[in-house]
Amino acid sequence: MIIDLQRFITEGRPLWSELQTLLERLEQDPAARMELEAARRFHRLYRRTASDLARVTTFTAEPELRAYLESLVARAYGEVHEVRGRRGRFRPFRFFAISFPRTVRRHAGALSLAIALTLLGCGFGMLALVLDPQAKEALIPFGNLQGDPARRVAEEEKSAEGPGLRAAEFSAQLASHNTRIAIFAVALGVTFSLGTMILLFWNGVILGAVALDYIRSGQTAFLAGWLLPHGSIEIPALLIAGQAGLLLGGALLGGGGAGARARLRRLGPDLVALLGGCAALLAWAALVEAFLSQVHEPALPYALKIVFGGVELIALILFLFASGRRAEG
Repeated sequence: MIIDLQRFITEGRPLWSELQTLLERLEQDPAARMELEAARRFHRLYRRTASDLARVTTFTAEPELRAYLESLVARAYGEVHEVRGRRGRFRPFRFFAISFPRTVRRHAGALSLAIALTLLGCGFGMLALVLDPQAKEALIPFGNLQGDPARRVAEEEKSAEGPGLRAAEFSAQLASHNTRIAIFAVALGVTFSLGTMILLFWNGVILGAVALDYIRSGQTAFLAGWLLPHGSIEIPALLIAGQAGLLLGGALLGGGGAGARARLRRLGPDLVALLGGCAALLAWAALVEAFLSQVHEPALPYALKIVFGGVELIALILFLFASGRRAEG
């Protein structure tokens, strides 16, 4: 029985509001997962609100308060007991626009390590090429990039033309190839991240060596116009794949037995989110590479391609940094 209704409302209102905020957050993002402590807090708020509803039911002078508490309890009950069926639906847009960037941010430490390893590889590749120009063949394992950059640029510009009929086929091949690399980077996490770290470092070595080779030959504009349109998306996507591989290795390094299995089960949805987001980014990068990156001056000005790539990179950074934050509350 309620003796002092005003005191009852004053004490209960903050808890009811907190429960309402949690419910709204879960309803905005059905794919959201609670940490253990947050789930316990949610359950305590649910039980407290249900208890308050039972008490206010005996007080007929406040029908609006009773309706409000009934609504909160019904919604919380649905979250506690019926969540599995409702969350089974896959929503592609919500997955990419909310779950993917939130997962990237949640594991920012692993992404920072992936970036650091790649930058370290870039520095090593540049330094090795400066100290030993003859090491170019070993550092750059692609035959079409081992020749003189100035000669290649001259040949590319001489035969420059718009995207042909085979561009779509080339785009599909690129998307398939890059997605396999991303999956490989994740799978190497089973080596306790060692394989993933080596792959990230070696990708950086190749990128650094190629960049320096073209810059020293005075082909910086060609390099930027060639790499930026697709590389501004492709390289971050592969870094995120590396992030996933590092997370997988970290879960394995935590120890064996049931603890490791529990960590892998908990990490599974995040790995799926990261790899799924990578696949979408790599599909876009493949389209850009086939239809834009491979088209050179005079068919398409380098300045236009550089601006396009820069805009893409800024948009991707903003997307990963900001998208889905409203759902996080």
